[in-house]
Amino acid sequence: MEIKTVKLEKPGDLNLILGQSHFIKTVEDLHEVLVTAVPGIKFGLAFCESSGPCLVRASGTDPELTELAKRNALSLSAGHCFLILLGNVFPINVLNAVKNVPEVCRIFCASANPVEVVIGETEQGRGILGVIDGEKSKGVEGPQETAARQDFLRKIGYKL
Repeated sequence: MEIKTVKLEKPGDLNLILGQSHFIKTVEDLHEVLVTAVPGIKFGLAFCESSGPCLVRASGTDPELTELAKRNALSLSAGHCFLILLGNVFPINVLNAVKNVPEVCRIFCASANPVEVVIGETEQGRGILGVIDGEKSKGVEGPQETAARQDFLRKIGYKL
């Protein structure tokens, strides 16, 4: 087996969800759950089919995000993975809905950080072994950092 990394292409602080599923109707079901979860959501979605024609299947409400999702998925080319790029919402707004789609098997990450995907490749194909989500830890938070984190969460409306 050969181990590779694929750096996902994404501008700035664009959020993404990377997961694995098991069925071709993943694209339609994820699209439906996303537009139902957040009215007016902007997203691009791509799914790597790993049997039959083995195509990247795609959908979305934003053409640019959909094209970017397709390019990233093709770079991954890893069995039954899906990538959702989120334009105007955060993963926390849709993650539980995505996890509850019957064919979703796992979520590898949901992040705005730079993401590298660790891929294993054999003669049969490719699979995701894991992800590198962001940077290495630089230390442990102290009281000032705790207060700053709590203030930030209140500022953006996630805590009262």
